[in-house]
Amino acid sequence: MTVWDDVVGQEQAVATLRAAVENPSAMTHAWLVTGPPGSGRSVAARAFAAALQCLEGGCGRCHACTTTLGGTHPDVTLVATEKVIITVKEVRDLIGTAVRTPSQGRWRVIVVEDADRMAEQTTNVLLKSIEEPPPQTVWVLCAPSVQDVLPTIRSRCRGVVLRVPPAEAVAELLVRRDGADPAVALSAARAAQSHVGLARRLARDAGARERRTAVLGLARRIRGVGDAVLAADELVNLAKEEARTATEERDAVERAELMRSLGVGEGETLPPKLRSQLRGLEEDQKRRATRHQRDVLDRAMVDLLSLYRDVLVVQLGAEVELVNEELAQTVRSLAADSTPEQTVRRMDAIAVARRRLEGNVAPLLALEAMAIALRPQG
Repeated sequence: MTVWDDVVGQEQAVATLRAAVENPSAMTHAWLVTGPPGSGRSVAARAFAAALQCLEGGCGRCHACTTTLGGTHPDVTLVATEKVIITVKEVRDLIGTAVRTPSQGRWRVIVVEDADRMAEQTTNVLLKSIEEPPPQTVWVLCAPSVQDVLPTIRSRCRGVVLRVPPAEAVAELLVRRDGADPAVALSAARAAQSHVGLARRLARDAGARERRTAVLGLARRIRGVGDAVLAADELVNLAKEEARTATEERDAVERAELMRSLGVGEGETLPPKLRSQLRGLEEDQKRRATRHQRDVLDRAMVDLLSLYRDVLVVQLGAEVELVNEELAQTVRSLAADSTPEQTVRRMDAIAVARRRLEGNVAPLLALEAMAIALRPQG
């Protein structure tokens, strides 16, 4: 067992990172780990941080490895925002951390898992610290692609590029690590298109598999404009409900902890001078819920894209495996009812809806336009 065991399907990237750990001449103080969603950027970054702290280069068993992977090592800072952006204040706090000498470990390591969520002003604040870090500080930034960070940042980082791992490798990980049924694990890995985190969720949660099937079922149900409007509303409501379920309990705990820290008992009225702190917490929670809702909607659209990808595969007679093998009958039915040109137009409509959501267009409007474009054309 080593810290690299869960970095699946990334042999070349792992070799680069291991070489840097083992050979000081290959080491640099700023890294940019890029790869598509689900490729394991954060897993690779954490494994690298653990290996840097480990006296054996990442044995996976020692105190340094287990605390780093568990997020409790005092000299490893892990940043994974649940909001839409990483703020300037958060980055300034990281810079303050970066200048400290390691208290226990060999390095002061700062992993920013969502570097693409930093605005230009925020990135500029970070620039000098990355360009001239203290001798024992290592920055590890993660982003979907090098284009998602400013040229001034990526030019000062050593890049490590991850690829989409094979579905079989992801399935093997789910069986080994989570005890998943092999058939369910492989189906989940294909459905998630090798996104490790999503595949794990699908393999472990029958409800998640049912919700995904329901989303894909919309493609057959949309026959006219009325159906499209109803389908869009259903998707938005589903995302809202998932966001509420995912954040409601945590929001209540955070509110209770804040009230206790302010010395306000249950049922007591918050004094006016303390209300700004509660408002700040509520605003953060709203931003977190907004991001979660967007993520749910985007995942639903990626699932729909996978379905139409399969439809196009059948229409073109391509000899490749279907992503949604369990829905092969639906795929062939959709393929028979349309042309390849229509399928491509539908995929384009989904891509446009994803871009509109990124641009903060109202979700219902973006999804209604998309759903209308998915209806059969006479």
